Amino acid sequence: MSFLAIDIGNTRLKWALYASPQPGAALLAHGAVFLENIEQLADSDWRNLPAPHSVLGCNVAGDAMRRRVEEQLELWEVEPRWVVASSHAAGVSNGYDFPGRLGVDRFVALIGARWHVLNRCGAEVPPRAALVVMIGTAVTVDALDETGRFLGGLILPGHGIMLRALEGGTAGLRVPTGEVRDFPTNTSDALTSGGTYAITGAIERMHRHLQKRVGHVPLTLMTGGAGWKVSPTLEIAHELVDSLIFEGMLALQSHRLAL
Repeated sequence: MSFLAIDIGNTRLKWALYASPQPGAALLAHGAVFLENIEQLADSDWRNLPAPHSVLGCNVAGDAMRRRVEEQLELWEVEPRWVVASSHAAGVSNGYDFPGRLGVDRFVALIGARWHVLNRCGAEVPPRAALVVMIGTAVTVDALDETGRFLGGLILPGHGIMLRALEGGTAGLRVPTGEVRDFPTNTSDALTSGGTYAITGAIERMHRHLQKRVGHVPLTLMTGGAGWKVSPTLEIAHELVDSLIFEGMLALQSHRLAL
């Protein structure tokens, strides 16, 4: 019962083949391609893979991108399913004003975080709230309470968008990437430090909000391609979980099969 999970982001498509559609399943193969290279998947990355029994995708790049991926999936006789944000799924209640408008990647990451929370609790360890941070083209910081209810979250630009905005609106700022410093003394370091502290400041602020709301220290999980850049300067306990969206899709698929 192998299971293929596909995550189409704003920049790259990431995929993972698992031995079965359930959290904790063995990872058989994985990879990533930039969106402009999607048409090569059937003849390269996927060519020698065994045909998966089921496919579930998470897509934030639009319908045209989804159709391009579906054309590559014709390599196998399997019909893909695509996640749609809903009011409730796999133990997560969606508190967005209009649940269907929540970004599907955020929704799936929340489900992955909820699985992490429940996997760590027991008779003497009650479920905790979780702060779910995704660092990519954009940054999202989402709050999940101890019952699995999504309380709300932040969206802000990632490093690249911030730098491009400054380059476009300010003359003379096309400088090399710098380092994160407490007291930057050159423009490169000032730009890199400013962007990093804007992101970590938002995360730490939402962490305080959530801790005040639930009365305990939440579990903070960080994922996304640029998480490693932010992690060293984040001054709260946290974990980097590269596979959080895939874990959310595994939990979704497992829950669907159990119904």
